[in-house]
Amino acid sequence: MTQEEKRTSGEDSLIARYFKPLATDAGAFGLDDDAAALKGAGEDIVVTTDAIVEGVHFLSDDPPDTIALKALRVNLSDIAAKGAVPAGFVLTLALREVDEAWLKPFAQALGEDAAHYGCPLLGGDTVSTPGPLMISITAFGRVPSGRMIHRAGAHRGDRVVVTGTIGDAALGLDVIKGGAAAGALVADAGAREALAARYRVPQPRNALALAVREHASAAMDVSDGLAGDLAKLCAASSVSAIIDVQSVPLSQPATTLLARKVIGIEALITGGDDYELLCAIPGDRMTAFTEAARRAGVAVTAIGGFIAGSSPPSFLDAQGRELPLTRLSYSHF
Repeated sequence: MTQEEKRTSGEDSLIARYFKPLATDAGAFGLDDDAAALKGAGEDIVVTTDAIVEGVHFLSDDPPDTIALKALRVNLSDIAAKGAVPAGFVLTLALREVDEAWLKPFAQALGEDAAHYGCPLLGGDTVSTPGPLMISITAFGRVPSGRMIHRAGAHRGDRVVVTGTIGDAALGLDVIKGGAAAGALVADAGAREALAARYRVPQPRNALALAVREHASAAMDVSDGLAGDLAKLCAASSVSAIIDVQSVPLSQPATTLLARKVIGIEALITGGDDYELLCAIPGDRMTAFTEAARRAGVAVTAIGGFIAGSSPPSFLDAQGRELPLTRLSYSHF
C-alpha cells in the first residue's frame, strides 16, 4: 500500500476512482470540496430529486448500467417537464459493499448519460448500508427567469397531451417477473425485450423541453401512472378533465395484450414508471406544439381536454361510458 493510499479513506478512494472523472463542470471543484457552485447567469435554477431503491424501482439482478441510467433519467424527466435545460446533479449512493464488478459499469453508464444530456456530476455522498441498495439523485436545471412550467396553470379548454406510449413500463416489469404478459409474449422475444427496456431504462423527453416552455400552460412527468398524475395536475390547476381512453397512445405489444384480454386498460393507465410528459396545451398552441415535437423527434398525442370543475378526471370508453378505476396510480404508502 502506498503512502497516498494510506492517507485516503475507502470512501475517498471509491469517489476518486469511479466518480471524480464524471465531475467535468468547473463548479464541481473536482469533488475536492464540501459543496459545488452553480452560476445562475440571470436564470432560475430548477431543483428536483428522486431516489430509486432496490426491490421497489429496480430488481436486485438488474444490470448496473441500467440502474445508473434510470437513476439519472427519472430526474431528467422532471427537468424536461419544467421546460428546463439540465445543469448538473448530485449523487447519494448507499451500498452494501464496494464491488468493482458492479461499480465500474454503473459509473461508466452514469458518466456517458451525464455527457449525453449535458448534466455533469457536481458532488454527492457515498454511505454503507445493511439494507437495500439505494441511489438518490438531485438534479438541477436552468430556465429563463419566471418561465418554469408548473403543475398549476391548466385552463378549461386546454388539451390533455402526452408523449410517447403509456403503460409499457408496467408491462415490462411484468415481463421481467415472468407474469401474464411474459407468458402471452413467449413467442415474441423482441416485444418482451422492448417492454423490459421501457421499465429499466426510461426515455426522458428533454428534447421537448423548449416546446413545453413555449407552449404548455402546465406540465408534469408521468411517473406514478397516467390517471393518478393527471389527477394531481388537475388538482393543482383547480380543473378537471375528460379523457378518451381510445386515444391513449399504446405500443404494439400493449395493443396486442389488450386485444387478447391479457391485461385491461386500467393496468396501462395506472401503472408507474412511464416517464412520459403530460401537458396542458391551449387549443391555439396545438399546431405549433405538435410541429415542435415532430422536429424534436418526440411523438405527442392529444387524449382529451380540461374542463371546469373539481372532480377527478373521467376516463371514457368507446361508448362514452366512464371507466370505474379501482386505483389511480402506484403509491409507495
